[in-house]
Parts: sequence; structure tokens; C-alpha cells
Amino acid sequence: MIKIVLKPGREKSLLRHHPWIFSGAVQRLEGSAAPGETVEVCASGGAFLARGAYSPSSQIVVRAWSFNPDEVISVDFFRKRLEQALAKRDILRRDDEITAYRLVNAEADGFPGWVVDRYADFLVCQFLSAGAEYWKPTLVALLDEHLAPEGIYERSDAAVRTKEGLAAVQGPLSGSAPPELIAIREGEARFWVDVRKGHKTGFYLDQRCNRQAVAKAARGAEVLNCFAYTGGFGIEALLGGAAQVTQLEISADMLALGRLNAELNGCRAENVAEVKGDVFEILRQYRDCGRFFDLIVLDPPKFVEAKTNLTRGARGYKDINLLACKLLRPGGRLFTFSCSGLVPAELFQKIVADAALDAGRDVQIVEYLSQSADHTVALNFPESLYLKGLVCRVW
Repeated sequence: MIKIVLKPGREKSLLRHHPWIFSGAVQRLEGSAAPGETVEVCASGGAFLARGAYSPSSQIVVRAWSFNPDEVISVDFFRKRLEQALAKRDILRRDDEITAYRLVNAEADGFPGWVVDRYADFLVCQFLSAGAEYWKPTLVALLDEHLAPEGIYERSDAAVRTKEGLAAVQGPLSGSAPPELIAIREGEARFWVDVRKGHKTGFYLDQRCNRQAVAKAARGAEVLNCFAYTGGFGIEALLGGAAQVTQLEISADMLALGRLNAELNGCRAENVAEVKGDVFEILRQYRDCGRFFDLIVLDPPKFVEAKTNLTRGARGYKDINLLACKLLRPGGRLFTFSCSGLVPAELFQKIVADAALDAGRDVQIVEYLSQSADHTVALNFPESLYLKGLVCRVW
């Protein structure tokens, strides 16, 4: 087998079973490997460390499939891995009240670069690494074998593919093409999802439990849902008894789909206000005109894409949290989130604390929130814990 030999002392992360090998750690490549092909990774002294997928275009030159010298990377290997991933979701798969969730969570489930989400009778996949792309036909066949969905659709259009030397790809992989909108269920809530044009694979499945937490806190409240997307948090707030919800979103198309979601859930039109605009600008307008709320949700997109823009991203998080603190009535609740993996939980809490101080408000943390359990977190891969949330009481 083709070998990647590491520089002396660069094996420490692999001994902790972290699956990424960066190009700067490589001393030499013995042989010639195609993108995605399986290679053996060895320490400088020749000791076996891992087998993984080779990615010559990426700074992450190898993503490890296995740290077991006796495991062969084959169809049977992936079949076993998939069965393990599905077993982790047994409770969800048996719950008819929830029809959308993550089935495979990339590195955290032992599948670097491969994501699979279920939306009712359809599966949506992302193949984001050279290894996942190389094994795509096998992985799709295994999904058909184990789950027999109505169709499998690919959304490999994330920018990260360019770092792997891969072009963006989107379209049906197996079975029927999905309809324009798919209806999903999250307990009492129903949502229309556009898996072809929506963000990520169509919906923010990682926020499912947090949407339900908002529902429990929203009774009688006037709610502002910022970065509303298709209205998930706002819909849950209304189902939880909110008196009024303002859906704030810059995309007219997303607001329109949010309107359909409100109708799907039987929400009264007079209880929902739609505001199209930039969140930063609208929050400043509300501050200047003395508009106040009882509950505010801040679920922004990823502000920090790379370490080089950490300072600018942190400033963005501080600005919206400062404004939100000023817009809450005494005793109001702030549900604030960061999905930026490069922003540690401790830093995010400090940012919110600094925002509260500058806003002149006393703020206590009521609860810590994170991603739903189907978005598994592997202890050997801390990057899999990316979603951070705080529930704060503002005085």
C-alpha cells in the first residue's frame, strides 16, 4: 500500500485518534496515489498510525478512516460504519413525530467529509472530501441497501469542496428527484423544506432541540427572531403561545417560505410580522425608536470562516448581542448562538458578557445550549462540537 511517512514528532494527534493529517506534518509520500485513494500513514520510524483518504489539493492531506491496523478499507468496512451511525439514531428513527434529522455526521461518525440528512422519505448527502467523493458510489449504494429511501439527492455545493480540488455538484443520485418542497415534522411543528436551494442540506436540523426550548419560553411573549431563515424559531414560539413574533430576515425568498410554514402550522397572520432587511441595521432602528421585546433569538450565519477573520467575526457577534440586550424588556430572555467552530465556547461567552456590559444591562446565563444529539460529537474530534448557545435573562 502507498505510504505517507510523517516528520519526527508529528504523530501525536494521530495517537489521540484525531483524523486529520496536515501537509506540513508529512515527510514523504512513498508511491503515487490518486485523490481519495486509501493510503497508510506511518510515523517517521515506520510504525503504523492510520489508513485514510489521500487529498493532494488540500492542506488536510489525509483524513483517517481507521486507526486499526487490521481493518481493510472496503465495502464491508463502510457497511459496518454506516450500521453503527444508524444505530446511534435508533430512537429518532423510531419516532414518528420527528421526520428530519442527521443520519451521518462526517468525522464524528467516522466518515470524514460525508454528511447524510433525512427529510421524510428522502435523503440529502454532502460529499465534502476527496475520500468521500472517491467512495461515493459505494456509500450511495449502502444507503439504498439499508434505508431504501424514495430518493437520494446530492448537495455537494459547499465552498469547502474547492479546497479538496473538487467542483460543486448538485442533483439526484438515486431513486426519484425530490419535490420542490418536502414537508417535515418536529413534534407539533411542521415545516416545508427546499432541499435543492435551501441553506446547507435545506434546514438547520442542528437547532431542533433549541427551537423546542424557545417554544417553552415564549408563552405570552413578544418575540423577535433574527436571521429567521424560514421561520423555525418563530414558528415554535407561536406554537408555544407567543403573543407576537417578528421574523427578521434579509432574503425575500426565505421570508416567503417562512410564511408558508406559518400557514402550515395554523398560525394566525395577525400574530406574525415579517421584516426584510439587514439584522444589524434593523436592530439599530429598533434601538433608536424605542422598540422592545420579551424574547429575542440571535441565530446568525457563521461569522468566522477562517482564523484570519476571528477579530472581525467576534466584533459582529458583540454588536448584535449588544443591540439585543438593549432591546429586551427587564426580565426578557435572549437566545443567542454561534455556529462558528473557530469561536470557542469560552470566547463566545466572553463576547456576550462584554456586550452586556457595554449595553449597561445585568445579564445572567439561564442555560447552555448546543447542537441536537443526532449531530454527534466525537471526543477525539473536538471540532465536531461547533454550535454554542446561551439562554440569558436580561435585567
